[in-house]
Amino acid sequence: MAQFYSAKRRVTTRQIITVEATDLDPFGQGVARHNGKALFVTGLLPAERADVTLTEDKRQYARGRVKRRLNDSPERAAPRCPHFGVCGGCQQQHASVALQQQSKSRALARLLKHDVNDIIADQPWGYRRRARLSLNYSPKTERLDMGFRQAGSSDIVDIPQCPILVPRLEALLPDVRACLASLEGVRHLGHAELVLANNGPLMVLRHTSPLSDKDRQKLERFSHSQELALFLAPQSEILEQLTGDAPWYAANGLRLTFSPRDFIQVNDGVNQQMIAQALAWLDVQPTDRVLDLFCGMGNFTLPLAQKAASVVGVEGVEALVAKGQENARENGLQNVTFFHQNLEEDVTRQPWAKQGFDKILLDPARAGAPGVMAHIIKLAAKRVVYVSCNPATLARDSEALTAAGYQIQRLAMLDMFPHTGHLESMVLFEHI
Repeated sequence: MAQFYSAKRRVTTRQIITVEATDLDPFGQGVARHNGKALFVTGLLPAERADVTLTEDKRQYARGRVKRRLNDSPERAAPRCPHFGVCGGCQQQHASVALQQQSKSRALARLLKHDVNDIIADQPWGYRRRARLSLNYSPKTERLDMGFRQAGSSDIVDIPQCPILVPRLEALLPDVRACLASLEGVRHLGHAELVLANNGPLMVLRHTSPLSDKDRQKLERFSHSQELALFLAPQSEILEQLTGDAPWYAANGLRLTFSPRDFIQVNDGVNQQMIAQALAWLDVQPTDRVLDLFCGMGNFTLPLAQKAASVVGVEGVEALVAKGQENARENGLQNVTFFHQNLEEDVTRQPWAKQGFDKILLDPARAGAPGVMAHIIKLAAKRVVYVSCNPATLARDSEALTAAGYQIQRLAMLDMFPHTGHLESMVLFEHI
């Protein structure tokens, strides 16, 4: 007779313990200690004690849920958004802005092994000039849900308001929903993206089936009534401009045009300060040659060209290179050139790198720039400014520079996304 092995299930008791949080992690969880390991507790702030139910107990860490909070931190804040705790967009609205900035700065300092010298911040509310809203129509209820994904779920939280959006976009939400819900093709809508450019708001509407003439006319009337530029996206790679002008935004007094799908920094106030700080740290002189890697459409490149003898912008996305060239022409900057280049290859071999560079700026994506660091070191620029949206990859890439004789001179925490777990930063390296 065959025998089958049945592994015993590990049964754990929902143990209740009393702990005090000593730190706040990027996801809005209080960090305490239990049995010699980190215990992460959602919703608990530093200096708060609580009776906590253990929900997960791993070898290296544990997680818990507050059963009863025993005291309130003076840094506890009332969330402005009624959807906080359900919507996955924000994680830290229950903490004061000062505590958020302190916690992020401490985390950054630990990773970089260097004190944070500057916090670059702007308005903590009404700052986000771009939002992608998921759309889902339910035939049973004949209702269109429009909003953001739930925390840890693909379900949509229906959002009639969002206090981190710039007021102009937040005010559009009810009217956008009403318009889209009235379309014949409401079942075939994917998402709507709202962007506030300097010359007004725009909307990109993704639809998976062709729109009827009636729907197109309704959308066109709506866009005119709201003074909203409208773009249709029947496929992910196609963009049809139905109404309005090409969008643009200002950077250091320059005018940068962009496509609605191009990456732009969502926090305009922090972006302006970040550009100014980067230029000041690099101390760009009229005789300098400057290299801008991962340059996009010229957010840093063109302001650098206002001060340097010449600037080279290098980008891996060909469409952004063309946009950078167009922006240079429109702003009358003739001392800047853009190149489309695979930045994993040795850029020092390119003809434009033969003369070398005095200063270098790089602003890579979340993966960082591991393949680029050796080439930056070869170019031997006196100063390097690294703008980062991922402190872990920044810490890794920094090690390559410090091993080559560079030292961190300044470290800034960029509060680009208040109330969220995103931690952005900027570092000045100088070759000693």
